[in-house]
Amino acid sequence: MGFHEKSFQTILEKMDQPFSGLMHWLAGQYDESTGGFYYARSSINDHRFSPDIESTAQGLNILSRNQLIEKIPKAMKQQMIRFFQKKQVEASGYFYDENPLMAQDEVMVHRAIHYSANSLKLLGDKPLFLLPLAAKSAPDYVKTPETYLEKWKSIDLRNSWRGCDLIATSCVYISELPDDKQPPFLDAAINYLSSIQDQETGLWGGGSLYVRISGTFKLYTFYNRYQIPIPNADKIYQSILRCLRTEKAVDMCYIRNPVDLLAYMKIDISASDLAEIIEITSDNIRKLKRDDGGFSREMNHSPQAPNVAQVKKGDYYPNMPEAVCLGKGLYEGDMNASTQATLIRLQCYRLAGMKAEPIKGSSEFFSYF
Repeated sequence: MGFHEKSFQTILEKMDQPFSGLMHWLAGQYDESTGGFYYARSSINDHRFSPDIESTAQGLNILSRNQLIEKIPKAMKQQMIRFFQKKQVEASGYFYDENPLMAQDEVMVHRAIHYSANSLKLLGDKPLFLLPLAAKSAPDYVKTPETYLEKWKSIDLRNSWRGCDLIATSCVYISELPDDKQPPFLDAAINYLSSIQDQETGLWGGGSLYVRISGTFKLYTFYNRYQIPIPNADKIYQSILRCLRTEKAVDMCYIRNPVDLLAYMKIDISASDLAEIIEITSDNIRKLKRDDGGFSREMNHSPQAPNVAQVKKGDYYPNMPEAVCLGKGLYEGDMNASTQATLIRLQCYRLAGMKAEPIKGSSEFFSYF
Protein backbone atom coordinates (compact mmCIF):
# COMPACT_ATOMS: atom_id res chain seq x y z
CA MET A 1 0.00 0.00 0.00
CA GLY A 2 1.48 3.36 -0.98
CA PHE A 3 1.84 6.16 1.49
CA HIS A 4 -0.71 8.27 -0.37
CA GLU A 5 -3.40 5.67 0.31
CA LYS A 6 -2.99 5.82 4.07
CA SER A 7 -5.17 7.99 6.23
CA PHE A 8 -3.35 10.95 7.77
CA GLN A 9 -5.54 10.43 10.80
CA THR A 10 -4.21 6.91 11.25
CA ILE A 11 -0.60 8.05 10.92
CA LEU A 12 -1.12 10.92 13.37
CA GLU A 13 -2.87 8.67 15.88
CA LYS A 14 0.18 6.43 15.73
CA MET A 15 2.36 9.49 16.37
CA ASP A 16 0.27 10.37 19.44
CA GLN A 17 0.87 7.04 21.17
CA PRO A 18 4.38 7.74 22.57
CA PHE A 19 3.11 10.90 24.28
CA SER A 20 1.29 8.85 26.90
CA GLY A 21 2.70 9.75 30.32
CA LEU A 22 4.51 12.88 29.13
CA MET A 23 2.44 15.33 31.19
CA HIS A 24 2.95 13.26 34.33
CA TRP A 25 6.70 13.32 33.65
CA LEU A 26 6.57 17.09 33.08
CA ALA A 27 4.81 17.67 36.38
CA GLY A 28 7.60 15.76 38.09
CA GLN A 29 10.19 18.14 36.63
CA TYR A 30 8.59 21.21 38.20
CA ASP A 31 10.15 22.67 41.34
CA GLU A 32 7.53 24.48 43.41
CA SER A 33 10.14 26.23 45.56
CA THR A 34 11.70 28.12 42.64
CA GLY A 35 9.00 28.12 39.95
CA GLY A 36 11.40 26.46 37.50
CA PHE A 37 11.72 23.13 35.72
CA TYR A 38 14.61 20.69 35.97
CA TYR A 39 16.22 19.28 32.83
CA ALA A 40 15.89 15.58 33.72
CA ARG A 41 14.89 13.24 36.54
CA SER A 42 18.54 12.70 37.43
CA SER A 43 18.95 16.45 37.92
CA ILE A 44 16.42 16.78 40.73
CA ASN A 45 18.22 15.20 43.68
CA ASP A 46 21.75 16.19 42.70
CA HIS A 47 23.11 19.35 44.34
CA ARG A 48 25.11 20.17 41.20
CA PHE A 49 21.95 20.95 39.27
CA SER A 50 19.04 23.35 39.66
CA PRO A 51 16.09 24.45 37.53
CA ASP A 52 17.46 26.42 34.59
CA ILE A 53 16.24 29.06 32.18
CA GLU A 54 16.05 26.89 29.06
CA SER A 55 14.36 23.92 30.74
CA THR A 56 11.81 26.22 32.39
CA ALA A 57 11.01 28.02 29.13
CA GLN A 58 10.73 24.64 27.41
CA GLY A 59 8.37 23.38 30.10
CA LEU A 60 6.21 26.46 29.63
CA ASN A 61 6.18 25.86 25.88
CA ILE A 62 4.82 22.35 26.47
CA LEU A 63 2.06 23.83 28.65
CA SER A 64 1.31 26.47 26.01
CA ARG A 65 1.10 23.90 23.21
CA ASN A 66 -1.45 21.99 25.25
CA GLN A 67 -3.66 24.98 26.09
CA LEU A 68 -2.67 25.11 29.76
CA ILE A 69 -1.12 28.57 30.20
CA GLU A 70 -4.43 30.23 31.07
CA LYS A 71 -5.14 27.45 33.56
CA ILE A 72 -1.96 27.93 35.61
CA PRO A 73 -2.99 28.69 39.22
CA LYS A 74 -2.21 32.28 40.20
CA ALA A 75 0.36 31.37 42.88
CA MET A 76 2.20 29.04 40.49
CA LYS A 77 2.19 31.66 37.74
CA GLN A 78 3.66 34.28 40.08
CA GLN A 79 6.37 31.85 41.12
CA MET A 80 7.25 31.19 37.48
CA ILE A 81 7.38 34.92 36.78
CA ARG A 82 9.71 35.45 39.74
CA PHE A 83 11.91 32.62 38.49
CA PHE A 84 12.74 34.48 35.28
CA GLN A 85 12.83 37.96 36.78
CA LYS A 86 15.32 36.87 39.46
CA LYS A 87 17.64 35.60 36.72
CA GLN A 88 18.11 39.07 35.26
CA VAL A 89 21.10 41.23 36.21
CA GLU A 90 19.97 44.83 36.67
CA ALA A 91 23.17 46.46 35.49
CA SER A 92 23.50 44.54 32.22
CA GLY A 93 20.00 43.28 31.46
CA TYR A 94 21.27 39.75 30.80
CA PHE A 95 19.70 36.61 32.26
CA TYR A 96 21.99 34.01 33.86
CA ASP A 97 21.60 30.63 35.50
CA GLU A 98 23.47 29.73 38.69
CA ASN A 99 26.10 27.75 36.78
CA PRO A 100 28.93 30.27 36.18
CA LEU A 101 29.95 28.46 32.99
CA MET A 102 26.75 29.60 31.29
CA ALA A 103 27.99 33.19 31.04
CA GLN A 104 30.90 31.95 28.93
CA ASP A 105 28.68 30.36 26.27
CA GLU A 106 27.62 33.00 23.77
CA VAL A 107 24.78 30.88 22.39
CA MET A 108 23.31 30.18 25.83
CA VAL A 109 23.57 33.83 26.87
CA HIS A 110 21.76 35.01 23.76
CA ARG A 111 19.12 32.30 23.97
CA ALA A 112 18.48 33.17 27.61
CA ILE A 113 17.42 36.69 26.62
CA HIS A 114 14.94 35.33 24.10
CA TYR A 115 13.71 32.50 26.33
CA SER A 116 13.23 34.73 29.38
CA ALA A 117 11.56 37.66 27.65
CA ASN A 118 9.22 35.38 25.70
CA SER A 119 8.35 33.30 28.76
CA LEU A 120 7.52 36.39 30.79
CA LYS A 121 5.31 37.64 27.97
CA LEU A 122 3.58 34.25 27.86
CA LEU A 123 2.93 34.58 31.59
CA GLY A 124 1.56 38.10 31.20
CA ASP A 125 4.55 39.98 32.61
CA LYS A 126 7.89 41.42 31.51
CA PRO A 127 11.55 41.75 32.58
CA LEU A 128 12.19 43.98 35.58
CA PHE A 129 15.06 45.80 33.91
CA LEU A 130 16.18 47.02 30.49
CA LEU A 131 17.43 44.38 28.06
CA PRO A 132 21.16 44.47 27.12
CA LEU A 133 20.94 46.75 24.10
CA ALA A 134 18.98 49.42 25.98
CA ALA A 135 21.21 48.88 29.01
CA LYS A 136 24.22 49.61 26.77
CA SER A 137 25.86 46.31 27.69
CA ALA A 138 25.49 44.56 24.31
CA PRO A 139 28.67 43.58 22.41
CA ASP A 140 30.42 46.23 20.31
CA TYR A 141 29.57 44.42 17.07
CA VAL A 142 25.90 45.40 17.34
CA LYS A 143 26.62 49.10 16.80
CA THR A 144 26.37 49.15 13.00
CA PRO A 145 25.40 46.79 10.16
CA GLU A 146 29.06 46.79 9.14
CA THR A 147 30.33 45.65 12.54
CA TYR A 148 27.59 43.02 12.68
CA LEU A 149 28.70 41.77 9.27
CA GLU A 150 32.28 41.43 10.49
CA LYS A 151 31.02 39.33 13.40
CA TRP A 152 29.13 36.97 11.08
CA LYS A 153 32.10 36.64 8.73
CA SER A 154 34.32 35.61 11.65
CA ILE A 155 32.13 32.60 12.50
CA ASP A 156 33.40 29.25 11.26
CA LEU A 157 30.69 27.31 9.41
CA ARG A 158 32.54 24.03 8.87
CA ASN A 159 30.15 22.62 11.43
CA SER A 160 26.90 24.13 10.17
CA TRP A 161 24.94 23.40 13.34
CA ARG A 162 27.26 25.25 15.70
CA GLY A 163 28.24 28.01 13.29
CA CYS A 164 24.71 28.87 12.19
CA ASP A 165 23.58 28.77 15.81
CA LEU A 166 26.15 31.45 16.61
CA ILE A 167 24.94 33.58 13.69
CA ALA A 168 21.23 33.18 14.47
CA THR A 169 21.45 33.80 18.21
CA SER A 170 23.63 36.88 17.69
CA CYS A 171 20.65 38.48 15.94
CA VAL A 172 18.77 38.71 19.24
CA TYR A 173 19.93 42.31 19.61
CA ILE A 174 18.34 43.36 16.31
CA SER A 175 14.90 42.69 17.76
CA GLU A 176 15.66 45.16 20.57
CA LEU A 177 16.18 47.97 18.06
CA PRO A 178 13.29 50.33 17.27
CA ASP A 179 11.41 49.14 14.18
CA ASP A 180 12.69 52.02 12.05
CA LYS A 181 16.32 51.15 12.92
CA GLN A 182 16.12 47.46 12.03
CA PRO A 183 16.03 47.45 8.16
CA PRO A 184 19.77 48.16 7.54
CA PHE A 185 20.74 45.34 9.92
CA LEU A 186 18.22 42.95 8.39
CA ASP A 187 19.37 43.82 4.87
CA ALA A 188 22.99 43.13 5.83
CA ALA A 189 22.02 39.76 7.29
CA ILE A 190 19.86 38.78 4.32
CA ASN A 191 22.51 39.71 1.78
CA TYR A 192 25.29 37.93 3.66
CA LEU A 193 23.34 34.73 4.21
CA SER A 194 22.30 34.69 0.56
CA SER A 195 25.94 35.03 -0.52
CA ILE A 196 27.08 31.96 1.45
CA GLN A 197 24.12 29.63 0.82
CA ASP A 198 24.83 26.47 -1.17
CA GLN A 199 22.89 27.07 -4.38
CA GLU A 200 22.59 23.34 -5.15
CA THR A 201 21.26 22.10 -1.81
CA GLY A 202 19.83 25.30 -0.32
CA LEU A 203 21.77 24.54 2.87
CA TRP A 204 24.48 26.42 4.75
CA GLY A 205 27.86 25.37 6.09
CA GLY A 206 29.53 21.97 6.31
CA GLY A 207 29.05 18.62 7.99
CA SER A 208 26.73 15.67 7.45
CA LEU A 209 23.35 16.18 5.82
CA TYR A 210 21.55 16.26 9.18
CA VAL A 211 24.15 18.68 10.59
CA ARG A 212 23.67 21.00 7.60
CA ILE A 213 19.88 20.82 7.85
CA SER A 214 20.19 21.57 11.57
CA GLY A 215 22.34 24.59 10.78
CA THR A 216 19.84 25.72 8.18
CA PHE A 217 17.11 25.33 10.80
CA LYS A 218 19.05 27.63 13.14
CA LEU A 219 19.09 30.29 10.42
CA TYR A 220 15.39 29.70 9.83
CA THR A 221 14.78 31.05 13.35
CA PHE A 222 16.17 34.36 12.11
CA TYR A 223 14.11 34.37 8.92
CA ASN A 224 10.98 33.34 10.80
CA ARG A 225 11.34 35.98 13.50
CA TYR A 226 11.22 38.72 10.88
CA GLN A 227 8.82 36.92 8.52
CA ILE A 228 11.40 36.87 5.73
CA PRO A 229 11.03 34.12 3.08
CA ILE A 230 13.96 31.72 3.24
CA PRO A 231 15.79 31.59 -0.12
CA ASN A 232 15.86 28.44 -2.26
CA ALA A 233 13.06 26.79 -0.30
CA ASP A 234 12.48 24.24 -3.05
CA LYS A 235 16.10 23.07 -2.88
CA ILE A 236 15.98 22.88 0.92
CA TYR A 237 12.88 20.72 0.55
CA GLN A 238 14.64 18.28 -1.75
CA SER A 239 17.58 18.11 0.66
CA ILE A 240 15.19 17.36 3.52
CA LEU A 241 13.52 14.57 1.57
CA ARG A 242 16.87 13.04 0.67
CA CYS A 243 18.04 13.25 4.27
CA LEU A 244 14.89 11.69 5.76
CA ARG A 245 15.05 8.82 3.26
CA THR A 246 18.75 8.06 3.52
CA GLU A 247 20.13 9.19 6.90
CA LYS A 248 19.58 7.83 10.42
CA ALA A 249 18.11 10.32 12.91
CA VAL A 250 20.09 9.75 16.11
CA ASP A 251 19.09 13.00 17.83
CA MET A 252 15.69 14.58 18.55
CA CYS A 253 17.01 17.74 16.91
CA TYR A 254 17.44 15.78 13.69
CA ILE A 255 13.76 14.82 13.89
CA ARG A 256 12.47 18.26 14.79
CA ASN A 257 14.55 20.51 12.51
CA PRO A 258 13.36 19.18 9.11
CA VAL A 259 9.70 19.21 10.17
CA ASP A 260 9.93 22.72 11.59
CA LEU A 261 11.62 23.93 8.41
CA LEU A 262 8.87 22.41 6.27
CA ALA A 263 6.12 23.99 8.38
CA TYR A 264 7.77 27.40 8.13
CA MET A 265 8.52 27.33 4.41
CA LYS A 266 4.85 26.67 3.54
CA ILE A 267 5.68 24.96 0.25
CA ASP A 268 3.40 22.61 -1.65
CA ILE A 269 3.99 19.02 -0.55
CA SER A 270 2.25 16.15 -2.30
CA ALA A 271 -0.01 13.94 -0.18
CA SER A 272 2.25 10.93 -0.71
CA ASP A 273 5.41 12.85 0.27
CA LEU A 274 3.72 14.33 3.33
CA ALA A 275 2.44 10.96 4.50
CA GLU A 276 5.94 9.55 4.10
CA ILE A 277 7.51 12.46 5.98
CA ILE A 278 5.08 12.17 8.90
CA GLU A 279 5.42 8.40 9.11
CA ILE A 280 9.24 8.55 9.10
CA THR A 281 9.03 11.27 11.76
CA SER A 282 6.60 9.24 13.87
CA ASP A 283 8.83 6.17 13.73
CA ASN A 284 11.86 8.22 14.70
CA ILE A 285 10.12 9.81 17.69
CA ARG A 286 9.13 6.42 19.10
CA LYS A 287 12.81 5.42 19.28
CA LEU A 288 13.51 8.26 21.71
CA LYS A 289 10.61 7.65 24.08
CA ARG A 290 11.73 6.62 27.58
CA ASP A 291 10.09 4.60 30.34
CA ASP A 292 9.94 7.60 32.68
CA GLY A 293 7.42 9.28 30.34
CA GLY A 294 9.73 11.79 28.70
CA PHE A 295 11.78 11.78 25.50
CA SER A 296 15.56 11.67 25.22
CA ARG A 297 17.68 13.87 22.95
CA GLU A 298 19.89 10.99 21.82
CA MET A 299 19.57 7.24 21.25
CA ASN A 300 21.83 6.02 24.03
CA HIS A 301 21.32 8.74 26.63
CA SER A 302 20.16 12.24 27.36
CA PRO A 303 23.22 14.45 26.89
CA GLN A 304 24.55 16.04 30.06
CA ALA A 305 24.94 19.33 28.21
CA PRO A 306 22.10 19.77 25.68
CA ASN A 307 23.56 22.93 24.14
CA VAL A 308 26.65 21.23 22.75
CA ALA A 309 25.59 20.67 19.14
CA GLN A 310 27.75 17.56 18.68
CA VAL A 311 30.84 19.74 18.45
CA LYS A 312 33.92 19.08 20.55
CA LYS A 313 36.30 21.75 21.76
CA GLY A 314 39.04 22.05 19.16
CA ASP A 315 36.78 20.73 16.37
CA TYR A 316 36.96 23.97 14.35
CA TYR A 317 36.14 25.79 17.60
CA PRO A 318 39.32 26.09 19.73
CA ASN A 319 37.69 28.73 21.94
CA MET A 320 34.50 26.79 22.55
CA PRO A 321 33.49 27.20 26.21
CA GLU A 322 33.31 24.35 28.68
CA ALA A 323 30.00 22.47 28.50
CA VAL A 324 27.20 23.53 30.83
CA CYS A 325 25.87 20.27 32.27
CA LEU A 326 22.22 20.08 33.29
CA GLY A 327 21.99 16.33 33.97
CA LYS A 328 23.97 13.14 34.45
CA GLY A 329 23.74 11.88 30.88
CA LEU A 330 21.57 8.88 31.71
CA TYR A 331 19.13 6.87 29.58
CA GLU A 332 16.13 9.03 30.52
CA GLY A 333 13.77 11.71 29.34
CA ASP A 334 14.96 15.33 29.20
CA MET A 335 13.27 18.68 28.77
CA ASN A 336 15.10 19.60 25.59
CA ALA A 337 13.88 16.53 23.71
CA SER A 338 10.41 16.53 25.26
CA THR A 339 9.62 20.10 24.26
CA GLN A 340 10.88 19.35 20.75
CA ALA A 341 8.67 16.26 20.55
CA THR A 342 5.56 18.29 21.38
CA LEU A 343 6.45 20.83 18.68
CA ILE A 344 7.09 18.07 16.12
CA ARG A 345 3.64 16.66 16.87
CA LEU A 346 1.96 20.05 16.39
CA GLN A 347 3.84 20.78 13.18
CA CYS A 348 2.91 17.40 11.69
CA TYR A 349 -0.76 18.08 12.41
CA ARG A 350 -0.43 21.53 10.82
CA LEU A 351 1.28 20.15 7.75
CA ALA A 352 -1.59 17.68 7.39
CA GLY A 353 -4.11 20.51 7.74
CA MET A 354 -5.57 19.01 10.91
CA LYS A 355 -6.11 20.32 14.44
CA ALA A 356 -4.07 18.75 17.22
CA GLU A 357 -5.95 18.23 20.45
CA PRO A 358 -3.97 18.53 23.72
CA ILE A 359 -1.84 15.53 24.59
CA LYS A 360 -3.63 12.83 26.54
CA GLY A 361 -3.32 13.56 30.25
CA SER A 362 -2.93 17.34 29.82
CA SER A 363 -6.08 18.06 31.83
CA GLU A 364 -4.54 16.24 34.81
CA PHE A 365 -1.32 18.28 34.91
CA PHE A 366 -2.22 20.59 37.80
CA SER A 367 -3.69 17.77 39.87
CA TYR A 368 -0.15 16.53 40.57
CA PHE A 369 0.59 19.51 42.82
